[in-house]
Formats: sequence, C-alpha cells, structure tokens
Amino acid sequence: MRRRKLLKYSLLGSASALAAPFSWAALPKAKVTRVRFYRVSDSRPIFNQSSHIVTVETDVGITGIGEGGSQDTVGQLGAMIIGENPFRIEHLWQLMYRGYFYPPGREKIHALGAIDLALWDITAKAFGVPVWQLLGGRTRNHVECYSTGFPRQGSLRDTARACIEAGFRAFRTGGAGSRGDGPYRHRQAVDETFEMCKEIRAGVGDEGDWAIDYHTRFDFPDAVRLSTLLEPLRPVFCEDLVRSENPEVYRTLRPLVKVPIAVGEHFGDRWDANVLIENRLIDYSRVSIPNCGGITEYMKLAALCETHYVGLIPHFTGPVSEAALVHCGVSLPGPVIMEMTGSGARTHPHLPAHYDFRNGKMWPNDRVGLGVEFDAAQAELAIEVTERSRPIPLLSRPDGSLTNW
Repeated sequence: MRRRKLLKYSLLGSASALAAPFSWAALPKAKVTRVRFYRVSDSRPIFNQSSHIVTVETDVGITGIGEGGSQDTVGQLGAMIIGENPFRIEHLWQLMYRGYFYPPGREKIHALGAIDLALWDITAKAFGVPVWQLLGGRTRNHVECYSTGFPRQGSLRDTARACIEAGFRAFRTGGAGSRGDGPYRHRQAVDETFEMCKEIRAGVGDEGDWAIDYHTRFDFPDAVRLSTLLEPLRPVFCEDLVRSENPEVYRTLRPLVKVPIAVGEHFGDRWDANVLIENRLIDYSRVSIPNCGGITEYMKLAALCETHYVGLIPHFTGPVSEAALVHCGVSLPGPVIMEMTGSGARTHPHLPAHYDFRNGKMWPNDRVGLGVEFDAAQAELAIEVTERSRPIPLLSRPDGSLTNW
C-alpha cells in the first residue's frame, strides 16, 4: 500500500513515460478533482513557515505536490479551484488571490503558494519535463548557497572558514546579544557584533563571502552605526536593518549606509516589496516561496528585480519549496543565492526525493515536475476538498479575464 501511494504522488520518474500521452491539444480537458492537506512532523511551528504538504489531484491521473499554508487557508482556496482546468495556472492564481474580494493577507498567500506549486508540478508532469524547462530553460549550472547556522567548528573564525571550504558561497551570522529573557542592550550589541564580524571576515578570507542578519532588532541609529562599522569588512549583504512594517523608512536609511541591503523575508507578494525595488532602496530581495504566492508570483517578482538590478536571496523554506526555488533560480539571469540551514544536507521521511544539494550548492535535475516524491503514509491527512465553493460573486471582462467584484 505504501509503495502504491508513493507511485501515485510521484507519478512515474521519467520524462518519456509522461511525454507521449499529452499535448497542448489535450491539456485543456483536465479538471481539478480533489485538494488534500497533510500535516508533517518536521514542519516549523511558525505559521508563515509551514512546510505541510498540499496535493492537487486531476481527472487525468496527475497529482501535483505543493507545500505550505494551514488547514483552513488551503481548504478555502482549494474549494475555489475544484472543477477548474489545472493548466490555467495564472487564471487560478488570480481567482484564489481576488476571489474573496479582500486582498489576502500574508498567511493566506502562503497557502496560495502551496497550491500554485502543485499546479506547476501538474503541468510539467503532463509534458514530461522539469519545471525549469517551462520557465525558459537553464541560465546557470547550479544555484549558489550560503549557510545560516553552519555547524560549529571550534571558534567562530574556524566555523566560517569551514563553511567556505564546504563549498558555500557565504557564511551568515546574526547580531550579538541576549537571545533569552534578559534585556537586549542595543549599543553593547553593536560593539559585540562588530567584533564577531571581524572574526568571520578573517575566517572566510579574501576569496570567501559573509553576511549578517540584523533581525530587525536594532533601533534606527544603532542600525546605522553598525552598518558604518561593518562597511570595511565587505559583507555581501546586511539583512533587515530595521523593523519591516514601514518599508518607506528605507528612503531615510538608504543614504546613511553603504553596505548592501537585503529585505523581504517578512513580505508576501510583489506589492509588499515594489516600493523598495522600484526606488532601488535595497540591493537584494529576500522574498521566498511559497510566501509570495508560489512560482507564478515569484517569477513576476524576479522580473521586477531584474528591471531595477536587484538580486534574489530567498529566505530558506521547506524542502518542496526549496526544490521549487531551484527551478526558478536556474532559469533566471540575475544574481541568485539561496539560503540553506546548517550544512544543507537533510532528509525528510515523507519526501523520498526533493532537492539535490551537494558541495554547498543546489543543483537542477531532470526529474519531471518539481522533481519531488511524496510518501503519504509518512504524513497525516488533515482535510480533503472535493466540493466547489465560491461564496462571493465573480465578475469577468468581456474577454473572460477576471475583474474584482
């Protein structure tokens, strides 16, 4: 039984097995028949970093695999696409994003991203190709990575050196100071952080890179002072210098600092970040998948970033989404660096296949779809949706495209 479930959700492993029965002429005939949400034991408890599994089933025998969201948000969005053509990915994205009239918050966009991943998985499986092929083919051989929380190797200097020797592009650290219940003393933390970063720079050497996350914990003047101190140490980026609620603050902050700025892990879709990108107030976007709404939205964000010469450094996420980020990353022309936690090598019982990581880098593969296999026997089925529900009226333009109610 377990083997049958695994085969069902991987839907064969070779491109040739799927390419023959499907063509463009056949694609519009498919319909979504069921959406399922599975809880997995290794999902992070943070709501917007859920790595629970979502599957979208069709009447042509293809099941797509996605990741993210919650039981309630996936259930509501899943009910909107029952009976719809799974290959109309952009149309379904608009339907789920706009179908309840009020723009969805970041938690709901996370669930939208989970379903969007499954739709891309379905479409690429139908053609018998990896998703990166549908995105325009590869522009690079692999995606460089940096490590957050690389395993300790004695001193901080030794750890940073070991990270670079393992093949990572950069070693990433956080600001110094209390992580417990004690008071956080910003000014002292700035000085301690500077001393830490000097050790890290010495460890990575002239050929290595390093980065730091301020974690939005510093007050504005402390963020400016720390950035000024770190400038000679040449960080590849400094992340989340101040609180993220008001992106407009970077209009004031940007002229005061010269270090490369990365922002976006708290954000959802491109409208959260467009002011920062279009006004060139940041150097790197940290927006990730599925947080932004999946591959459909991420590729639009990437185009916006390319237009304004902003690089992509997506925040780490779950294994299915990390696999999806590789498909996006290898198809994009601009700067891309992925975040990996620890040494980067991890296993997941419910995912016999997910991403290919080795030598500090993420590598594309030729497996069909997202290249992910899901063993449902290793997860807990929470809900399944088979009935269509749309409580809010929908309006369309004369050409059939959606408009708001």
